[in-house]
Amino acid sequence: MNRNPENGHRLRLISYVVIIYLLLAFSWWAILLYVKNNDAFYAKAAYMELIQKGTQRVHTSEEFYLTSEYTELKRKYEKQELMIFGEAMVFVLSLIAGIFFINRGYYREVQLARQKKNFLMSVTHELKSPLASIRLVLETIQKRDLTDEQKKQLTESAIKENDRLTSVVHNLLTATRLDTMYQANLELMSLSKVVKDEISRMKMIFPERRITLDCEENLPELYFDRAGMISVISNLVENAIKYSSITDEVRVTLSGAHDCLQLRVFDNGTGVAPEEKFKIFEQFYRSGNEETRNTKGTGLGLYIVKQIVLAHQAKITLRENTPKGSIFEVSLPLKIKNGPKDSIG
Repeated sequence: MNRNPENGHRLRLISYVVIIYLLLAFSWWAILLYVKNNDAFYAKAAYMELIQKGTQRVHTSEEFYLTSEYTELKRKYEKQELMIFGEAMVFVLSLIAGIFFINRGYYREVQLARQKKNFLMSVTHELKSPLASIRLVLETIQKRDLTDEQKKQLTESAIKENDRLTSVVHNLLTATRLDTMYQANLELMSLSKVVKDEISRMKMIFPERRITLDCEENLPELYFDRAGMISVISNLVENAIKYSSITDEVRVTLSGAHDCLQLRVFDNGTGVAPEEKFKIFEQFYRSGNEETRNTKGTGLGLYIVKQIVLAHQAKITLRENTPKGSIFEVSLPLKIKNGPKDSIG
């Protein structure tokens, strides 16, 4: 269902007007009730004083104010004043809470709508662009007489675009599975081997980029989902490549700690603004505006990474690199609670 932003603004404005009206109306009635309560107290006190003077129980107002009847009457009406004040405060706080939740809900809806719009625009581009490139390559081969070298270059270009298209589709399917039925298929394996194989594959896909790997020897095996971890590695490396220049190095390290293995991906790119450090792991989120953004992507890569990492009872941390860029660190526990045999690899 399409949502008109103007309708959202109008409904939000009407909600605020209604809340402000209720606040003013209740304030008026609270003040009126307070005044009426005081009037009733003074009227009853005067009537009680008149009766007691008439029966000669007291002779002056000062004596009346010291009687137990007056003290009890005063206590009763002071209690009513506190009740009026307390109920007024509860009502006002409830309205303030209502304004807060309306504003937060509206902000979330606006953000979600913007992210979905950006997502649809980016997916459209990410699907159409490689398809158009592949079609152009096929039409060129079909219509022109080309040398073997030219055919080889065009074929390699088509394969690269096909890999890009496959990656987009894979991320879309993975994100769908994460939302519904994803479960980590944990097996006892060597993470070192999986990382080395995946980095070798990434070097073939991005031959123009400098991707290095520093992997400690004799690291222990551990339980993890092979397909999921490959997705984590590829998305982190592609993200580092995407947001750094072609001359920047992308460095990957794998090392052991006391009770975990740490996979780190370093880049010397633009880095992440402090206000976006938590947002970048949200589904569909991409910094900037889709019409002006130069980098490719669907806003699903880091979301997929975060969800797969959580499924492994692991954690991912974003740090600033020196002198610039980012470091994504994934800490995988050697022991997974309630995992296969609940064992240490």
